Amino acid sequence: MKQAQKMQRQIETLQNELADKEFDVSSGGGAVTIRVNGAGKFLAIKLDEEFLKEDKEMVEQALLLAVQEAADKAKEYNETEMQKVTAGFNIPGLM
Repeated sequence: MKQAQKMQRQIETLQNELADKEFDVSSGGGAVTIRVNGAGKFLAIKLDEEFLKEDKEMVEQALLLAVQEAADKAKEYNETEMQKVTAGFNIPGLM
């Protein structure tokens, strides 16, 4: 039981750290920049003004790629850090 409580405290600490960790992801040669935190919350989207003059479909595609990459990066970071906290803790039927 103590081990479970310790892990719970570590998870709570990690969740705070994930919210503080930020990643910038660019697409379209830097025309689209997205900032996301380690918890997966999108914080900012910046679009180059010249890029907005491009073809609508190209802008949409670059934006979509940047959003997907940012989400993937946050998820990967989150999972890696969570595995560090839960390593060695096995509950039958949970994992």
